Amino acid sequence: MSSAIAVKISPAEQEALTFGELRAWRGLLRAHACLAKRLDAQLEQAHSLPMSSYEVLHHLQDASGARMRMCDLAEQAQLSRSGLTRMVDRLEREGLLERCSCEHDARGSYACLTDAGHERLEEARVTHLAVVREHFFSRFSEVELSTLADMWERIAPCSAC
Repeated sequence: MSSAIAVKISPAEQEALTFGELRAWRGLLRAHACLAKRLDAQLEQAHSLPMSSYEVLHHLQDASGARMRMCDLAEQAQLSRSGLTRMVDRLEREGLLERCSCEHDARGSYACLTDAGHERLEEARVTHLAVVREHFFSRFSEVELSTLADMWERIAPCSAC
């Protein structure tokens, strides 16, 4: 049996978004979609590596021993467990990562970055940085970037990620 949680919404919150709210919200969504589309296209074209795969490899490279438990990797990459499993299957077929057993938990497994995965990630990083610099960083001053970072932190603190 599913239980629904009733949320009381004040009359003011039921009102339509203001012009400023709508502009800010749609702008965020549009900017994210535009940047993600450009990154994905460039990474795919130059390295046959979709942005989502780049992100998974990047998280693995940053992890201790270049390995992460699958459940932790799914959370870090903001993917469902089933979505991550499909991606890991594909990246494993390409030789970019491999599944490694977890010594202290026979039910758990790790995704481990291979040497080939590390090489592909390093090659793709150049493209990733170039696209981000051209289409995002170049549009703002250092002060504006700092302000943006502070605002993003209010919404999604790093400790919550």
